[in-house]
Amino acid sequence: MDAPEESLPPVIYTMENKPIVTCAGDQNLFTSIYPTLSQQLPREPMEWRRSYGRAPKMIHLESNFVQFKEELLPKEGNKALLTFPFLHIYWTECCEELAFVFEMLQQFEDALVQYDELDALFSQYVVNFGAGDGANWLTFFCQPVKSWNGLILRKPIDMEKRELIQRQEATLLDLRSYLFARQCTLLLFLQRPWEVAQRALELLHSCVQELKLLEVSVPPGALDCWVFLSCLEVLQRIEGCCDRAQIDSNIAHTVGLWSYATEKLKSLGYLCGLVSEKGPNSEDLNRTVDLLAGLGAERPETANTAQSPYKKLKEALSSVEAFEKHYLDLSHATIEMYTSIGRVRSAKFVGKDLAEFYMRKKSPQKAEIYLQGALKNYLAEGWALPITHTRKQLAECQKHLGQIENYLQTSSLLASDRHLTEEERKHFCQEILNFASGQADSPGHKVVLPMHSFAHLRDLRFTPSNAVIHVGGVLSVEITVCSQMPVPVHMEQIAISVHFSIEKNSYRKTAEWLTKHKTSNGIINFPVETSPFPVSQNSLPALELYEMFERSPSDNSLNTTGIICKNVHMLLRRQESSAALDTPSGVALEDGAQVLKCGGVTLEPGANAITFRTQAKEPGTYTLRQLSASAGPVCFVLPHLYPLAQYDVYSQEPQLHVEPLADSLLAGIPQKVKFTVTTGHYTVKNGDSLQLSNVEAMLILCHAENRAVIYSNTREKASEASLRVQSSDKVTSISLPATPAYHMIEFELEVLSLPSAPATGGESNMLGMTEAQRKHKDTQKAGHCMATMDHKVSIECPWSIYSTVIALTFSVPFRTTHAVLSAGTRKYIQVCVQNLSELDFHLSDGDLVDTGDSTDLQLLPLNTKSQQHICSQQSVFFVWELTWTREPPPSLRGQFSVGFHPASEERLSISLKPYTYEFQVENFFTLYNVQAAISPPAGTDLCRTGSLCALEVSITRLSDLLEVDKDEALTESDEYFSTKLMYEVVDNSSNWAVCGKSSGVISMPVVAQATHRVHMEVMPLFAGYLPLPDVRLFKYLPHHSAHSSQLDADSWIENDSLSVDKHVDDQPDSSSIKSRGSVHSAASSEHKGLPMPRLQALPPGQVFNSSTGMQILVIPSKDDHVLEVSVT
Repeated sequence: MDAPEESLPPVIYTMENKPIVTCAGDQNLFTSIYPTLSQQLPREPMEWRRSYGRAPKMIHLESNFVQFKEELLPKEGNKALLTFPFLHIYWTECCEELAFVFEMLQQFEDALVQYDELDALFSQYVVNFGAGDGANWLTFFCQPVKSWNGLILRKPIDMEKRELIQRQEATLLDLRSYLFARQCTLLLFLQRPWEVAQRALELLHSCVQELKLLEVSVPPGALDCWVFLSCLEVLQRIEGCCDRAQIDSNIAHTVGLWSYATEKLKSLGYLCGLVSEKGPNSEDLNRTVDLLAGLGAERPETANTAQSPYKKLKEALSSVEAFEKHYLDLSHATIEMYTSIGRVRSAKFVGKDLAEFYMRKKSPQKAEIYLQGALKNYLAEGWALPITHTRKQLAECQKHLGQIENYLQTSSLLASDRHLTEEERKHFCQEILNFASGQADSPGHKVVLPMHSFAHLRDLRFTPSNAVIHVGGVLSVEITVCSQMPVPVHMEQIAISVHFSIEKNSYRKTAEWLTKHKTSNGIINFPVETSPFPVSQNSLPALELYEMFERSPSDNSLNTTGIICKNVHMLLRRQESSAALDTPSGVALEDGAQVLKCGGVTLEPGANAITFRTQAKEPGTYTLRQLSASAGPVCFVLPHLYPLAQYDVYSQEPQLHVEPLADSLLAGIPQKVKFTVTTGHYTVKNGDSLQLSNVEAMLILCHAENRAVIYSNTREKASEASLRVQSSDKVTSISLPATPAYHMIEFELEVLSLPSAPATGGESNMLGMTEAQRKHKDTQKAGHCMATMDHKVSIECPWSIYSTVIALTFSVPFRTTHAVLSAGTRKYIQVCVQNLSELDFHLSDGDLVDTGDSTDLQLLPLNTKSQQHICSQQSVFFVWELTWTREPPPSLRGQFSVGFHPASEERLSISLKPYTYEFQVENFFTLYNVQAAISPPAGTDLCRTGSLCALEVSITRLSDLLEVDKDEALTESDEYFSTKLMYEVVDNSSNWAVCGKSSGVISMPVVAQATHRVHMEVMPLFAGYLPLPDVRLFKYLPHHSAHSSQLDADSWIENDSLSVDKHVDDQPDSSSIKSRGSVHSAASSEHKGLPMPRLQALPPGQVFNSSTGMQILVIPSKDDHVLEVSVT
């Protein structure tokens, strides 16, 4: 980083103008003590704050001693400072002589300071005098003004006015003219001509206010002459010391003087009758002579100047033509200057004055453009009263020019303008009505005007509220129009043009779709149409106004007060992009085929309700596009309606809809179904009926009294009629009541589906599972969904030659399963009925029969005969003992049936069919008995945890060779047949650890009482009464491969490469099997392509495990510190 610059030491100045210390008495004494007093003054530098924005200086304080003079004091009266003869003491003795000294020394800045301080002090005296706290010596400035020859800036010093001031004979204008002439001379010496223009404009405005404040008598027009001459004098004085390039680049400093001069010349023209239509009269001429007399003779320094201010003013007041020439030259020059520096707003204000002049001169064609420009500016900035005033002038201009359409548009704006009086508003409204009535008999060109000035659309209401009707239906549209006219206006017709559109691809919206996607309130609110001001103006910030007080530093008295706007820079920004609202509207009147009309409407001031009605003829979407109100050839138009207002017309085909009243239909009990016939464009006549084809498994219940309700398309109840239902073997006929088009017929019927469970096969879902395993599976499947069945019904409708096919889905409320239970060789059939519905039922008369009509099988019921209550999600079990007279017993084809009815309905009008369930059981005869026994270690009486115990598994064949044994696992020897079985010892409860091989393949003789024993070791893991491990049996089937005989079965067991043919749902827990060294996992990749033997689960009932439910006591080992006990 650069090193910081060293701060420069402050510059200390020595005072050039030392403070004056007045002394009276012995002058020799004061002279002797003067050095001592001067040395005792503070030597520290102090800040000298100077006036008029000059930078402060650091000075050393010094002083001058001046002798006091008694003759300078007033002889009598108040001796306060404000009553002192200001000009005598300060001017003659202090200021003026000092200013001349500075000027002679070419210290123009310091000389200017003297005049500035004098000017400011005098202004303060005038303000205080106007407030009532004045000095008597100011009264001689209040004498009437007799000369108004303007500023004199071409002489270094105006000695004439100087002498008048010294003799106390000068007027306020004389004093101000002299002071400004001196300031102007010094500023030109300082090469600051543009400050001269700025100060001159401030001087001229302040002089006008000071004359009013001091109540100085001024002849009419005299002050205008003085201001006009002064403006031109300043401008010519500046032009004399600057070249043209400098003047052109500093127009912003001088244009104010040009504008002020133009304004004052205009005032003189109006005062002297130079702008009137007939020219000046005698009184005007006398006034002109008096004003010219007050100018006096032209000064010698300007006598030879052709365009001196004196000559210009005298020439301008000499004739109407000369005034017009000078005024137009000044106005156009001022407008051009304002435009060149970007002050378009000011240029348009000057243009408005010029427009007034043209209107006085009967030249409206020239005035119009300036009035339009001014109006545009007022609209952009939001000045309400100037807008109204300018519109009145513009209306007059347009009327003179014969611009009928523009004049009527402006008249409508003025008739609705509340800044005008009631009479003025009625006048402009009557202008419109007069034109409308005068042209009624001679049809010609229509005058189309925007509606926003005449009235505004407040809201719109559709009936029906969703704005959806069918072909032939009636739609009502009610609009609220707020008239802004001061009197009632009779309109011949109010119309809304409608645009019709059809959906693409000839798609027609249905009533259901339209009802869901359309709003239901039917009311559309419209924002107030265009306000008098553009949106940009309305979005401007609010005025930030603050009070301003200025108090006297001496006694804190209030000197001035006022209001300051702190955000004026935000409010006065240009808004030229805003379009004027009074420009020709360019509104076009649509001439469409679809129009909603309402004739003979009188619009009262304020809100008016107007209703249109239309009958739909063609389906599609209709958009309300344009609102118009006509009176003779005058038509007020709202070109676009926003938000969009649309209504839809639909043409609907007849439809039949069938749906259940409940969430789902339950089979076996009467269920109500709702029929809805939507007639659409079809009219249902007497004799029309629905023909339903009967379904064998579903009945339609006919009651003596059925009622149908007829609704309109808006869901309003129209009527109610009886419904006649007749049923035959093949067809059920439903007679429909006579119904008009676009209505709905609703009625309910009861249907009944026969209760039967889905047909089940054999025991494939139970293969290889013990009774305990099947119970576990039943618990897992208890939460299954209800089975369903579909019934399709064909319905012939009178409006179509085609049949309508509906599908009714019924849910079976029960889920039924069966199981074969064994007790040695005794067999039992168990049927489980689970209620999956939400209803409660009563079950009765449970029965199981053999549909195979076998006399060798008998079923002995073990169930209660009383009625049983089954709640939702509960199960009821039925059990029969199965006996047979020959072995092996034949297969059982069972049909279970049970009566049921809902618990909530004790009495039903019809008798219900019983619920049925069919199944088949085969090969349920017990072939093998499996028994397991565990012995404690030798020398001990009980098993201990952590000690190896002997497990003996005995597998006993209970019958000789049967037909079911003849399969590929059966082998024949000389003495008997044998089959290969695989056993597996598993413990899913993790109470035992099987040591060594837990499975193996044995060759079992197919001979009654043949027994095979297997020994292995197991280790109890917990203490307590532990159930014995499970023992499972599988058939071991060889592979049908050419080289299968070359493979040893034991090698497959040791290689863990057996496959098991079991149902997917019945797979045992693989993790448990693997933890016990299971041998029937899937084949590994290293044996891919080699033949593998298969395992086949034995059918349920063929294996009985007599050790199921047995437990053995295990005691904890003596060295255990933590005792774990298994409780089962």
